Amino acid sequence: MKTSWRTASLVATAAAVLALTTACGQDNGTSPASAAQNVGATAPAGSPTSGAGTGSGNGYGADGNQSSSSPAPAAPAGKLTVAADPNLGKVLTDGSGLTLYRFDNDTANPPKSNCDGDCATTWPPVPANDATAGAGVDKSLLGEVTRADGTKQLTIGGWPAYRYAKDAKAGDTNGQGVGGKWFALAPNGKKASLAALPGLSVRKDPRLGDIIVDKNGMTVYRFLKDKAWPKVISNCTGACLQKWPAVGIVKPEDTQGVKKKGLMGFTRPDGVQQMTVNCWPIYTFSGDKAPGDTNGEGVGGTWYAVSPDGKPVGAPGN
Repeated sequence: MKTSWRTASLVATAAAVLALTTACGQDNGTSPASAAQNVGATAPAGSPTSGAGTGSGNGYGADGNQSSSSPAPAAPAGKLTVAADPNLGKVLTDGSGLTLYRFDNDTANPPKSNCDGDCATTWPPVPANDATAGAGVDKSLLGEVTRADGTKQLTIGGWPAYRYAKDAKAGDTNGQGVGGKWFALAPNGKKASLAALPGLSVRKDPRLGDIIVDKNGMTVYRFLKDKAWPKVISNCTGACLQKWPAVGIVKPEDTQGVKKKGLMGFTRPDGVQQMTVNCWPIYTFSGDKAPGDTNGEGVGGTWYAVSPDGKPVGAPGN
């Protein structure tokens, strides 16, 4: 088989400092008096979690201890196909529809797998012997690499391909973002991701409805202890800002579906330039590991996803 690879392109960052005007404070609601003081170090009991979080125990994303013995023979790859995922875009799947993944600790030039032992139990290598290219898959990108145990593993654009033990059925993407090193494969061997998004845009979440996401597709949040009038104030500082990074300045013309009124930036006392929607400071959440995650929703009773008009989705009184 022939092996080739491509260099991933980076999405350019939009940054422009906008002057804060007297438009802030108009048509803004107030934070509930009962808002909790917790800045959100941990999610509340019963809050949704994502399979894209970091793994437990052995560090490979599987529950419990894994045997160090050689993993059972993996199922054949079959005809590779392309699936459309609402959060990741085009994702490469095997003949059974299971998502294929790549590992950041591997290399594509030259191809080399660095996932053995327990790792290969949690992330079964995809055999190369019977893999064929289905619709939407360039067969010239299919290759193989010889693993430490002598078996041949499928490569896509040079990257060794794996399945994930926690994916039970076609369409599952529970391995996305595990440990910050595992990502679903796009048909070209790159990490699967949606096409370049505007600086801010709107995504329809199955549970929360229309919410704002940043240029990487990550959910945007509001902190109920912040203020928008008569002056924009962020009350998330220090350790809080590490857990809830401020969204940087975005040009209004680099947004889609977001209310334009009060869409501007301000400079925080710590010098960080932060974006606002309807004059409310906005953030992402360090606990969200992949586009589509909403693990920050409701944390501490003070953090909520943001609707296109700047309101906190799901917050009391909204």
